[in-house]
Amino acid sequence: MTGLSVARIETWPIEVPILEDMIISSAAGTHSHSPFCMVRITDEDGIEGWGEASCTPLWSGEWGVTAAQMIRHQIAPTLIGSEISGPLAVPELLNKVLAGNNFTKAAVEMAIWDIWGKRHSSPVHEMLGDPTKKTVRTKFSLNGASTKAAVAMARHAVSLGFTAMKVKVAVGSLDQDLERLGSVLDVVGSDVSVGVDANTGWSRSEAHTAAKVLVDAGAAFLEQPLAADDLEGLASIRRSLGVPLVADESVGTPRDAERVIAADAADVLSIYVGMAGGIGPALCIAQAANAAGVGWTIGSNLELGVASMAHLQLAFGVAGLVDDLVPCDIISPFYYENMLVPNLPIKAGYAGRTVSHGLGGELDLAALEHLGVAVEPVNQIRSAW
Repeated sequence: MTGLSVARIETWPIEVPILEDMIISSAAGTHSHSPFCMVRITDEDGIEGWGEASCTPLWSGEWGVTAAQMIRHQIAPTLIGSEISGPLAVPELLNKVLAGNNFTKAAVEMAIWDIWGKRHSSPVHEMLGDPTKKTVRTKFSLNGASTKAAVAMARHAVSLGFTAMKVKVAVGSLDQDLERLGSVLDVVGSDVSVGVDANTGWSRSEAHTAAKVLVDAGAAFLEQPLAADDLEGLASIRRSLGVPLVADESVGTPRDAERVIAADAADVLSIYVGMAGGIGPALCIAQAANAAGVGWTIGSNLELGVASMAHLQLAFGVAGLVDDLVPCDIISPFYYENMLVPNLPIKAGYAGRTVSHGLGGELDLAALEHLGVAVEPVNQIRSAW
């Protein structure tokens, strides 16, 4: 079995509301609804694979509808009928026909990985090379809109069993951030690790002052205090911080990760399969971090089930994850009513390995159809073109 040939691609643009009590406000804006594009690819043997573009426009510049159109007009004509040697070859193929749009590309690449694992009767994490972990630690993400909202979410997270979380900061004043962090720490107790996430919200001077104040108050780590491209500033803060500095928005593609590592700008890289452009590019980031002695964890923009499974494959398939230091953000089932994939191994405070072949689960098609947005449908893209 040397490769696969794509016979059919289908897309579903959908929009999913976040549970009202779980809406996230941060320096990047308020996240109350999530647009997605679900992708099903069928190969010449009838094997199906699923992918997901979790594309929040304010953050990524992509949307479920645009993802569907890019797949229809740019990607499908290239892939349908083509012989693909394997999923690691997909990113290069996609880069030749589409610039940017990494979340869209990731959805297509995920689906090819799903098919590949099914064709080879293996979970994807076993194909990546290091299926030794049985669980990975996860953290809860708290609202930055107000101290009251953050404390309510923190109490809820502790009641569920979480032992790590992060508070959104740089939303208001430093005094408000300090009040929010202090109140959360008072509520959760000393057994719970609490970091802070600024989502690029500070200037250099603000970040230096805020970092010292918040770390002195008990913050366990600091995530993305400055703009994504201010690597010199991040490196300066890191040198004086005293707790891990996590680069998140700065780490999209493997090239981004190389720049962060070269600038000595982070202790930990936060990796997203979607932002990287797929499992293969995310694997490259993890490998680069490992080679440089830099830690890495899994970030999130609140994916649904398919992309969450892709994150699980990376977490369990590659050595070097520092989930003990900065736990992963694989937590979406606590923010949505329906993840579209039943029985995900994601619990309060930890996530487990998938055992099924491919990415590890199948979509609830009835639930998927119910969530479809009212746009011109792009639901059947066939080789009949």
